[in-house]
Amino acid sequence: MRVIIFGATGMVGRGTLIECLDNLQIDSVLVVGRRSAGVRHPKVTELLHQDFFDYSGVEHRFADCDACFFCLGVSAAGRSEALYSHLTYDLTLAAAQSMVRAAPGRLVFCYVSGEGTDSSEHGRAMWARVKGKTENALLRLPFKAAYMLRPAFIQPQRGVRSSTPLYQLLYTVLGPLYPLWRLVFPRYVTTTVSLGRALIYLATHGYEKPILHTVDINAVAALEGSRDRK
Repeated sequence: MRVIIFGATGMVGRGTLIECLDNLQIDSVLVVGRRSAGVRHPKVTELLHQDFFDYSGVEHRFADCDACFFCLGVSAAGRSEALYSHLTYDLTLAAAQSMVRAAPGRLVFCYVSGEGTDSSEHGRAMWARVKGKTENALLRLPFKAAYMLRPAFIQPQRGVRSSTPLYQLLYTVLGPLYPLWRLVFPRYVTTTVSLGRALIYLATHGYEKPILHTVDINAVAALEGSRDRK
């Protein structure tokens, strides 16, 4: 299987990339980013691309891919709804629509969203409305399949770090307590390992629901983790 990863320099994307490199089902990974992810591996090809709203010059690179793991996102803090929508809805749909044109009906598109996303698009939380609008638009596109993942708390593992210093401090402080959080809040706690494995499972086997919350993510990750691995 040939996969595309957006956001490999971030915590979720880097964790997903690590799982892809270890998984025998993944033959190659096209990493799309504005800057290098700094990973050297026989499976990895990097596509450095500056304009994330226009893929006309590189669209052909998506034609032979089987799945896209879209792990790219920005915080809504300090941003207007118009700007956040541009950097979330417009940016994501630009990539997704490019892939539909390049490989109609072929790709499985997996979008990492977040717990609390508002599918109605009319809730009070601005970020949740925008995320919901983005999810809804993706689900309407003619992909082979599309899955929206809504994790809550994600604990980085396998040396993965958050690129946001404040978040990384939080993970460092709370990391030793992760087993307790998992025990007390099993429906809201996952890891970068589980998220990466869940994405791979969705791309290779699918799932009965298009929207996955943390409990679903952990369930499909366990199924993927039980398979033969390197």
